[in-house]
Amino acid sequence: MTKKLFSAQLFTALFLIFLTACGEKKKPIPIQQNEMVSELKHASGFTIEQQGDFKILSVNSAWPGAEVEFKYALVPREKLPSITLPANVYDAIVPIPVDKMIITSTTHIASLEALDVLDAVIGFPSTNLVSSPVARTLIDDGHIKELGTNENINTEIALELSPEVVIGFGISDTNKAYETLKRSGVPIVYNGDWTESTPLGKAEWIKFFAPFFQKEIAADSIFNTIETSYMEAKLLAKEATQRPSVLTGGLYKDVWYISGGKSWMAQFLEDANANYLWSETENTGSIGLSLEAVLEKAQPADFWFNPSLHSSYEELLQANAHYEQFTAFANKKVFSNAVRKGPTGGLLFYELAPQRPDLVLKDLISILHPGLLSDYEPYFFRPLH
Repeated sequence: MTKKLFSAQLFTALFLIFLTACGEKKKPIPIQQNEMVSELKHASGFTIEQQGDFKILSVNSAWPGAEVEFKYALVPREKLPSITLPANVYDAIVPIPVDKMIITSTTHIASLEALDVLDAVIGFPSTNLVSSPVARTLIDDGHIKELGTNENINTEIALELSPEVVIGFGISDTNKAYETLKRSGVPIVYNGDWTESTPLGKAEWIKFFAPFFQKEIAADSIFNTIETSYMEAKLLAKEATQRPSVLTGGLYKDVWYISGGKSWMAQFLEDANANYLWSETENTGSIGLSLEAVLEKAQPADFWFNPSLHSSYEELLQANAHYEQFTAFANKKVFSNAVRKGPTGGLLFYELAPQRPDLVLKDLISILHPGLLSDYEPYFFRPLH
């Protein structure tokens, strides 16, 4: 791996961790029950309601700490001529089903692939980060065009593709490329799946994509299968007679970033019946600590997960010789979610794990409690070599 790609992926991983540290989210607006509207059980960042012949998709957590709620009208194509919608009420009006969509985060890919609508995607920024074999084929065939970076999308190429909607990813409502596309009549719809702090909450964002393609029934079925698999694994983990202690994260420059006690990773460890050493903290994202503070508390930890993006013990020692003081290092109990990569170096975990938390949980259970899942091969987590 080149230093440039390693640095870019390290920044991406830390960026996602940093930005999940947000305050208390607004309570979701109750949705009107309708047979064509998916019920939301875990996700709190969006709602869907039926309004006559069209649906209203509301996103109240487009980014951490967002104080604005976005409202989008999703209107069946055949109903557009007969429906008049006030432009000052909706942030975008999108004809459905969508045939041409631009997406901006790898987390969008897994949901669209599960819904079997990935061929609707025509553009993506930083295609080298994509791992999905199906998506890579579409990229290699020229069906999905390279658009630069999310912060600086090539708007000329994007407009040439004539997208019907752009599913945006942002840390704020300031994105010059999005503004240019909006002025040209392209609807921008923000997706905040990454702001959810629970595993099943993230996975339920497949229901966010469903109405764009009128695939609500399929999305409900897919999510219910994932939820059942997750809950069965969680129940299995309770059979373990011991709760091994766990350390997470690693140093970035002089700061060790560990997962907060209310974070996505901490919830996985809790459900895997592990003793996460910072579980009592209230942080939903990461916590920055000194090496000395981490050593004092976690030197005897049984397991160590996600040591930055390092994939070998030699890399760890080269990064910082003090790493060998940890018991998990000495006992070769360090596991990383950054070992498994796509053909162009993209990290599979950040693309697929949010949509398949059941696989993440099973990985952790198989590592922390050998024997509970017989003959199970971890999907995301690999031991350092």
